[in-house]
Amino acid sequence: MDEKMFCYQCEQTAFGTGCTKVGVCGKSPEAAGLQDLLTYALKGLALFAVEGRKVGVIDREVNVFSVQAMFSNLTNVDFDPARLVHLIKRCVELREILKKKVSAAGGRVDFSEAAATFQPASDIDGMLKQAVGVGFLPDPSIDRDILSLQHILILGLRGVSAYADHAQILSQEDDAVYSFVHEGLAATLNRDLTLNDWVGLVLKCGEVNLRTMELLDAGNTGTYGHPVPTKVPLGAKAGKAILVSGHDLKDMEEILKQTEGKGIYVYSHGEMLPTHAYPGLKKYSHFYGHYGTAWQNQRKEFADFPGSILMTTNCIQRPKDTYGDNIFTTGLVGWPGVPHIADKNFTPVISKALSMTGFTSDTNGKSVTCGFGRNSVMSVAGKVIDAVKSGAIRHFFLVAGCDGAKPGRNYYTEFVEKVPDNCVVLTLACGKFRFFDKDLGDIGGIPRLLDIGQCNDAYSAIQIAVALSQAFNVGVNDLPLSMVLSWYEQKAVAILLTLLHLGIKGIRLGPSLPAFITPNVLDVLVKNFDIKPISTPEADLKAILG
Repeated sequence: MDEKMFCYQCEQTAFGTGCTKVGVCGKSPEAAGLQDLLTYALKGLALFAVEGRKVGVIDREVNVFSVQAMFSNLTNVDFDPARLVHLIKRCVELREILKKKVSAAGGRVDFSEAAATFQPASDIDGMLKQAVGVGFLPDPSIDRDILSLQHILILGLRGVSAYADHAQILSQEDDAVYSFVHEGLAATLNRDLTLNDWVGLVLKCGEVNLRTMELLDAGNTGTYGHPVPTKVPLGAKAGKAILVSGHDLKDMEEILKQTEGKGIYVYSHGEMLPTHAYPGLKKYSHFYGHYGTAWQNQRKEFADFPGSILMTTNCIQRPKDTYGDNIFTTGLVGWPGVPHIADKNFTPVISKALSMTGFTSDTNGKSVTCGFGRNSVMSVAGKVIDAVKSGAIRHFFLVAGCDGAKPGRNYYTEFVEKVPDNCVVLTLACGKFRFFDKDLGDIGGIPRLLDIGQCNDAYSAIQIAVALSQAFNVGVNDLPLSMVLSWYEQKAVAILLTLLHLGIKGIRLGPSLPAFITPNVLDVLVKNFDIKPISTPEADLKAILG
C-alpha cells in the first residue's frame, strides 16, 4: 500500500509536494487509504442527499454523520483504521436507507456514478485495494486546474464540517450548511462543470463557512457567555492534574463538572487557552491555568506532564509511542492503542490523574491575558477609533492561523517582535503560541496584543473588522489593517476561503503555499485578491507600512 499513498492536505506535507510513504503527521498508509475511501463513500451518499432535498427528503442523521465523517478525515483527528472502517460501512448503510426514502418520494436513484453503488470489501486489505485511485493522486483525465479546485473544495469542506460538528454539539444547526456539504461532495463526481463553475463552488464554500462559524459562535457564547478579558497563569498548583487539549468547549465543561471536589486541578493546553475567558467555564475554581504551547515543545510538554491528558480534537502527532499511556481521546479523535472516551464519562481520565503524582509544588510563571472577543473589543471601540484618528494607533495586524512543527514558523514570532510600538496585533488560533507570552505593552490602556481566541473564533475577528470599517465609513480593505496568516490544515483552508468570499485583499500567507494549488489557480488568487506568500518580517513590514 505504501507506494499508493498520496496525501498533501496539510502544510507540512513531505517535500512540499505530498506524503507517499507515511504521513509527516504520523498517519499510516492504511489510515490514509481508508480516509480516501471514506471521502469517496461520502460522495455517493451526497448524490442521494442532494436528490432527496429536491423531493423534500432531509435526513438529520445523514446530515450529522456527513460532517462528522468529513471532520474525521481532517489532519490529526482519526488515524485509527478500525474506526475508519466502521465509518465507511455506516456511510454505505445510511446511503441505502436514504436511497429508499428518496425513491419513495419520487426522486431519482438510478445514478450511474460508481460511488453511488460502492460496496466496501469485507476486510481492511480489500478496502485498501478499493481506495487506490479514489484519493488525491493526480488524474490525467481531469484538467489539472479543475482537479486543484476540486481538492481545494474537498479540503475546505472538511474545515466547514469541523466547525459544523462543533456547532451541532451545542445545538446550533442550519440545513443550508449540510446542504452545501452534500452539494460540494456530489459536484466532485460531475465531469461537466467548467473552471468557472469550480471557482464559484470554492468561493461558495467560503460563504457557507462564514455561516458555519456564526453558528459555532452562537453555540459557544449562547452556552458559556461572551468571553471577557482574563489573566491566565502559566504556572502550576501543587496537586493532581488533568490537561485538556483541542478545541471542544463541551468536553472542557464536562471534565470540569466531573472533577469538581476531587482535588484535581484542570489545565488548558493549546487551543483550549481561550476557554478560561468564558464565564460559564471560568467559574470553576479548580480550572487553574494554561500549560505549554501547541506545537513547538509539545512532545516534551506532554511527556513531562504529571497527570492525565485528554485530547478533544486534532492537536497532536504520534501520541502513543511518544507520550506513554496517560493520554485519552474523546469525540471524533482516534489513534490506534489510545483509550477513547465515547460517552463523555471521563472516569478513566480522572482515575488515571488520581493515580499519578501530579505537581508536587506550586510554580509561579508568567501570565497571559485572553478573552478579547468581539464584544470586549467593541466595548472600547470609541477609544480605539479615537486612538487611530489621533495617530496613537498607526496600524492593526491580524497575525493568526495554525501552528506546526515545520521550520520557518519563527517568522511569525519575529514579525510580532518587530511590529512598531504604535501598532496593535490581533491574534487567534494556535499560531499565536509562537508569541502569545510576549509583553508588548499598551497604547493608552489598549493592549498591543489582543488574543481573540481559537481558530473557531475567526468569526469574531471578521466582525471586529466589519465593525471598524463601518465606524470609519470605509471598506475593510481600506482599513489600516493587514492580515498575516499561517496555515497548517483544513480549517485554515476554510477560513481563507471565507476571507476570499468577503473580498479581503492583500493577505500574506505562509510559511509555504499549499501543494494542492496549481500555478494557474495561484495566479487567479494573486490577480483577484492580491494574495501573496510571506517573505521576511522586515521586508513585509516595510511593504505594509512604507
